[in-house]
Amino acid sequence: QVQVAESGGRLVQAGDSLRLSCAASGRTFTIYNVGWFRHAPGKEREFVATITWGSGRTDYADSVKGRVTIFRDNAKNTVYLQMNNLKPEDTAVYYCAVGLFVVGDGRFASQYNYWGQGTQVTVSS
Repeated sequence: QVQVAESGGRLVQAGDSLRLSCAASGRTFTIYNVGWFRHAPGKEREFVATITWGSGRTDYADSVKGRVTIFRDNAKNTVYLQMNNLKPEDTAVYYCAVGLFVVGDGRFASQYNYWGQGTQVTVSS
């Protein structure tokens, strides 16, 4: 099993930057990829970004491309989501997910095996 814990969410103003962390523990040597998703009230859960644990390959949703960077620190078993120029529409609960297998492109929640509890990001205008 792999345990996942997000942190870093808080209230910020539009235009601010924020870095979220996703710490993995347990059988981390089995991790294939890590993804970030977000869920805003009244909306469906949305893919944000993903990174392949070994190669570092990344992919982003069009809605955040250019403002968001996903990167990892393998020594700390931690993946980060750096978000810049935040907008009110970025307000959501952000979830980190861990995938153990090579399944698709990492853009879909069904491709992940373990999830964190989420961290709230609120962007005020």
